[in-house]
Amino acid sequence: MILVTGGAGFIGSNFVLDWLAQSDEPILNLDKLTYAGNLENLCSLQNNPGHIFVQGDMGNDQLLGTLLVRHTPRAIVNFAAESHVDRSIHSPNDFVQTNIVSTFQLLETTRAYWNTLPTQAQKAFRFLHISTDEVYGSLDKDDPAFTEQHRYAPNSPYSASKAASDHLVRAAHHTYGLPTLTTHCSNNYGPYHFPEKLIPLMIVNALADKPLPVYGDGLQVRDWLYVKDHCSALRRVLHAGTPGQTYNIGGGNERTNIELVHTICTLLDKLHPKKDGQSYQTQIRFVTDRPGHDRRYAINAEKIERELGWKPAETFETGIRKTVQWYLDHSEWIEHVQTGSYRAWIEKHYTEPA
Repeated sequence: MILVTGGAGFIGSNFVLDWLAQSDEPILNLDKLTYAGNLENLCSLQNNPGHIFVQGDMGNDQLLGTLLVRHTPRAIVNFAAESHVDRSIHSPNDFVQTNIVSTFQLLETTRAYWNTLPTQAQKAFRFLHISTDEVYGSLDKDDPAFTEQHRYAPNSPYSASKAASDHLVRAAHHTYGLPTLTTHCSNNYGPYHFPEKLIPLMIVNALADKPLPVYGDGLQVRDWLYVKDHCSALRRVLHAGTPGQTYNIGGGNERTNIELVHTICTLLDKLHPKKDGQSYQTQIRFVTDRPGHDRRYAINAEKIERELGWKPAETFETGIRKTVQWYLDHSEWIEHVQTGSYRAWIEKHYTEPA
């Protein structure tokens, strides 16, 4: 068994679904179910004995300690995090508490459990920590992409809190020998993405005939990674990564924000034309930029390809089309997220105590 924290969030739920579609090894899924945790993402697993869900905080050492002793996982995959930059600007304390304090408590409880394992089980154990390219800061237009050796230069409360958690994971390995792995991913997109992030927000607003807000001049550059490609990379790192190492995971798809929005509008024009015959691009509106907005991120993923043989399966064109189509096909999911009714899912379907 493996234990996944944050497995009801966007990337975490995709990882859980993909894992159980390809493996008979069960998953213990621990999620606090904050606003971005959505068990409706995992409704297809409701009767799957390989998925054990527990609502709880990874920083609750008593709960986590009990779960580790009861289920004896061979690995922990840590997705749990506050991850929205805009929210971190307005409420940085939540990010410090979750991304730093709770990650530290997770590491401490894991280390205590790991110390009780037989020698061979200790050697086989892995703690995989999911981080972000944002810890590296911002790149100028012609700068080379981030490598694993790039210095940390976080610019938002979110990225600063993730950088701190990365350092704690590194220290747990170098000081105590805990077999840790850290990954830095570029911007993810795909199914089950909470519609406060750029791509789902543009799709949902376009379909609702609302403005498509683009920060500043729209020329900020991001590297886009299809979420299922990210999940396949994480499985590979968990299987073959070297303890103590970090691996960058990117899609090799740099796009400006405005270029991305135009692509989404063009796809919607083809797949779901407006009744008035106009393009969705008429809904684009430029809005005041957010404070400290990083200009460019770009990931160099040569290490994971060279050492572990992984590279993304989707191009940006295939991935974004699949994503737009998924949202067109899942209007009920969008409605539940927007109305908040998705939060009733646990009360209706998960009544067993932890």
